[in-house]
Amino acid sequence: MQPVQIICGDAATVISRLPESAFDMCVTSPPYYGLRDYETPGQIGLGTTPEEYIQALVSVFREVRRVLRPDGTLWVNIGDSYATSSGPQPPRNTRNSQGHTSKTVPDGYKRKDLIGVPWMLAFALRADGWYLRQDIIWHKTNGMPESVRDRCVKAHEYIFLLSKSPTYYFDAEAISEPIAESSKRRYMEDIQAQQGSSRIPGKTMRAALPRFGGQKYGDDPSPAARTKSGGLYIPTLRRNKRDVWPMATAHYKGAHFAVFPEALAQTCILAGSRPGGRIIDPFMGSGTSGIVAVKNNRTFTGVDINPDYCTLAQDRISEYLAPLFMTAQ
Repeated sequence: MQPVQIICGDAATVISRLPESAFDMCVTSPPYYGLRDYETPGQIGLGTTPEEYIQALVSVFREVRRVLRPDGTLWVNIGDSYATSSGPQPPRNTRNSQGHTSKTVPDGYKRKDLIGVPWMLAFALRADGWYLRQDIIWHKTNGMPESVRDRCVKAHEYIFLLSKSPTYYFDAEAISEPIAESSKRRYMEDIQAQQGSSRIPGKTMRAALPRFGGQKYGDDPSPAARTKSGGLYIPTLRRNKRDVWPMATAHYKGAHFAVFPEALAQTCILAGSRPGGRIIDPFMGSGTSGIVAVKNNRTFTGVDINPDYCTLAQDRISEYLAPLFMTAQ
């Protein structure tokens, strides 16, 4: 497999032709329901009901599950939508300068209803065979303001972690976080308090230590080190990553409206794949996940139905991997 491969076409159709169990993980952000018209026949997200939109995504991710290794994972970033009316009615295909489309209230919903698209997708994927492992909140630290007066401004989106099998690859250490200064002080005070104490060493710290290995007796777990340390727990001063990720939205001077933040893609890729692993993104857009993959020594296959975005992604990724770049049609 080439280090980078861009394939233009319908995601479900393209991925159905890829070999089984070829990829370590999938990270993607599909087109959001009823938000933008990318002016491409066969695009997902416009002109359908929420239920039809969800089923179209389920069909794509069913093919993704087939091409993942048994220990592979799927990371999906998806936002919600409101049942609203705007713009000319009908048809529902008018777009403004930001790419937003005219909207009609879907059947079965009331105007102003929050549709609940992310959880509809998560539950549908679980019903289709995926293991739904976690909902992660992407807190947009520079989210767009809204002139709403009857609800709070929305400043988050969901990232769902799903797996092909109950046991899967997850590198918690690769995305671990520094502990707070207050925790450092507490750990040091606890160690000092244990000197000469008859109580169980490290009892107050045990639950706080990261499962990936806040070494119980420092870097050396041998009996000699245990005796030397007095049986103390020595913290690594890092902790397991929390499930709220404060990250800024990304901007790109190109034509793509919704750019996946590199920091978000990198967190998923580092946790979900080994160095040299194979990453797939069925809704590649401007290719941010591909840039992050090659930066972190992974191979990448990106799929998008819009030829303009395939070109845009190629241009962006080629800045990092020009001599080895390949486009497949």
